[in-house]
Amino acid sequence: MPRKKIKDDRTHLISEDQDAGETSYGSLHRDFVEISEVSNSSQGKQDTANVFSNGHTRIDFVLVWETACRAQEGQGVEGSDSESTGTWWKTHAVLHKFWRKKFLNKLQAIGIRMEKHVAEDKKKAVHYLLLSAPWSVLCYYAEDLNLRLPLQALANQASNWSARMLRRLGMPNLLAEEVPNLPLDHYTCQFKVNKLQWFLGSKEQDSFFSSTQRHQILREILATTPYGNIEEGQVGVDRLLNEGVFTAAFPLHDGPYKVPREGLDANTLNQRQILFQYWACWRNWNKYQPLDHIRQYFGEKIAFYFAWLGFYTGWLLPAAVVGTLVFIMGVFMMFDDIPSQEICESEDQFQMCPLCKKCPYWLLSSICSMFMAGRLFDHGGTVFFSVFMTLWAVMFLEYWKRMNATLAHRWDCSDFEDIEERPRPEFVAMAPMTMRNPITGVEEPYFPKRNQIHRILAGSMVIIMMISVVVMFLISIILYRAIISLLVASSRDFRFVASASRIASLTGSVVNLIFILMLSKIYIALAHFLTKWEMHRTQSKFEDAFTFKVFIFQFVNFYSSPIYIAIFKGRFVGYPGHYGTLFSVRNEECGPGGCLIELAQELLVIMVGKQMINNVQEIVLPKLKGWWQKYNLRSKMTSNEASSAPVPPVPWQSNCELLVPEGLFDEYLEMVLQFGFVTIFVAAFPLAPLFALLNNWAEIRVDAQKFVCEYRRPVAERAQGIGIWFYILEVITNLAVISNAFLIAFTSDFLPRLYYQYTHATNLHGYVNFTLAYAPDTFVSQYNITCRYRAFREATGQYSLVHWNLLAIRLGFIIVFEHVVFFITRLIELMVPDLPESVEIKVKRERYLAKQALAENQVLLEAKGGLSKSSTKAAANKDWEAA
Repeated sequence: MPRKKIKDDRTHLISEDQDAGETSYGSLHRDFVEISEVSNSSQGKQDTANVFSNGHTRIDFVLVWETACRAQEGQGVEGSDSESTGTWWKTHAVLHKFWRKKFLNKLQAIGIRMEKHVAEDKKKAVHYLLLSAPWSVLCYYAEDLNLRLPLQALANQASNWSARMLRRLGMPNLLAEEVPNLPLDHYTCQFKVNKLQWFLGSKEQDSFFSSTQRHQILREILATTPYGNIEEGQVGVDRLLNEGVFTAAFPLHDGPYKVPREGLDANTLNQRQILFQYWACWRNWNKYQPLDHIRQYFGEKIAFYFAWLGFYTGWLLPAAVVGTLVFIMGVFMMFDDIPSQEICESEDQFQMCPLCKKCPYWLLSSICSMFMAGRLFDHGGTVFFSVFMTLWAVMFLEYWKRMNATLAHRWDCSDFEDIEERPRPEFVAMAPMTMRNPITGVEEPYFPKRNQIHRILAGSMVIIMMISVVVMFLISIILYRAIISLLVASSRDFRFVASASRIASLTGSVVNLIFILMLSKIYIALAHFLTKWEMHRTQSKFEDAFTFKVFIFQFVNFYSSPIYIAIFKGRFVGYPGHYGTLFSVRNEECGPGGCLIELAQELLVIMVGKQMINNVQEIVLPKLKGWWQKYNLRSKMTSNEASSAPVPPVPWQSNCELLVPEGLFDEYLEMVLQFGFVTIFVAAFPLAPLFALLNNWAEIRVDAQKFVCEYRRPVAERAQGIGIWFYILEVITNLAVISNAFLIAFTSDFLPRLYYQYTHATNLHGYVNFTLAYAPDTFVSQYNITCRYRAFREATGQYSLVHWNLLAIRLGFIIVFEHVVFFITRLIELMVPDLPESVEIKVKRERYLAKQALAENQVLLEAKGGLSKSSTKAAANKDWEAA
């Protein structure tokens, strides 16, 4: 149906405050308590409590904006250009003031309490508007947002699998640490005003709603309140922030994070101090994360991220140990490898064909060190490690499902996305019509599915175009490597000729990393615009669509070069006299140590290089941004010149100096791309899990410090898990099976060596000569010299029978490898249930208790005679559905 203007029924809540014995505010100018200069005692008092100046009204949200001082506004500007600029600025300021006044009047009509503080200097004034929602508003929106409130308190029985195992073995647990003020567990259900007496602590109005729930309510009000024409999207504080009407909108942290030097009793620490002392400090690198505290302070969405990151990091430990052992095994095998010894001792036995027309002939013995280095990664242990990592990835995802289900049940968000999640405020404002929700039966804003599909298809064309750009950059990198390799090889210096491919590959990897980081920044901004344009109904669907777009692009962006080296490089080289070309440049061939070591080098540069750059950015940039923001804001504050002692800033000023939270998308993307490097190409780089483990140990604490110390407090968001990222991880795991099968079959020397052992010599003597072909007769007659090159070809240049035998063996290996691994993975999925038995019992227990409570309530109603049996049954069923 067409969307109608529905009268806002929230204004009736103001009168209800009077019944609750609360203060009712009148016009807007009465709500504002303008304090341009606060005394030291007042500041000291409010520095420890997030309350209004009356000492008891809680601050739920803060709006900040800047204006020019009155003296500045009255000054004229000389010059025609300056006059036009000044006129534009004044018009802009008047429009902002008009929008701001309408917006705040709407908030006042809803019943929001306000108190304004001003900090100013000679040029600018910074206005801090403190907002607080009264009890009636909180109750109305708690029901509207389907917030879950506690019915009964339970002891927190959360435990870790490693803690349970160590307890059974009777061993001390060095990872455990007692964290004060452990949040209780609760039986909960969706809040209903008419069932208020059912809820735990309903008589304590100041503490009934947690600070995170109060923030959620205020954020919803601010996001849905219009200030102009709704059809033009003039709705919500986000639009006002983009227009510059407000400079910031945020909830307050629960006090400072630093503990005083004299120390405090652990039980008197605020939540932020607890998180800093027992989580964000570097000394806690080997301790369990206090997930229930994180969830209580930041909400389920952020808590799920840190739960997944900690779970992933713990599972990396066995993978890193096995990968390091495989690498060490390669070190020992390198010195005992017969083919390596044959190459190093060959001297001038094998004269190799030139790498280009002007390049000199070169000796195979000159690549001794590079060929030996290739044995670090190319040996039988990599086959075992590939199978191990594939099964590791499947086990990791299966056990994360169980962990996710346990946390979702404990945090009461198992059905959040299906039943409880409401439409996005931006969607509500821009949707052209309404339609009844088939699940909840509530009339909701609706955007036609057909129009949305058209927009998604149009956005897909943009994605394809950007992927084409990535492919163009990849081709340019391939040409760069080929040209650099030829230039170095033509130097006629044997030291450089042997290292030509390595120099070209290393510099190409660095250039490729620069291109990757540049394209990533551009595409993320483009993907965000496209996803907003597609009009997704809920925040979860919006984030899933955005994540899918960016990951498809980033997958091609980050993995295209390693995939090219692993599968395509060196496959289309040709042979002397008939070399294949790309844009008249000879196709690349694998370096002296083989393509596997080049792939390991590429992964080392991209994966480790990206991790180092990200860590520097995450540690250094927030510090610099935070310093600049503090300097910029404090220069605008009123300073008490008569007082020599510095005055500590009040909470809203100190919180405003912090950085705006950037969300979790970049954090998830970094870790999922890392997971891809750890699993998809692990056959070429067994040390990848070790580097990932070291990075993640630091990543947890760096991210924790950002959220606790450097970011403004984000509004708590509910979530059911890690969202679409889980399905992306499943896709990566399946791709890893195929990728590692191709790596072992076509890039590694494992199968050719195995073939030679079964057909010629088990000790691999003569293997080097077996892998080298003679230059064709036409080439020899033209240059009157005989040379060798790596290939399985006849003297005519045609593929030999060995080549076709090996091709059949390789394809057969891929089929067998994939079928065996996929069979084992499916077997693991069947053996490991998604929902732990203990959680299943708890769910059934809660349903039983809910039915019992509703049955008792039905008996009481029937005894009072207030309802007929049919109406009583209908009411009970309705309450059961709500519970």
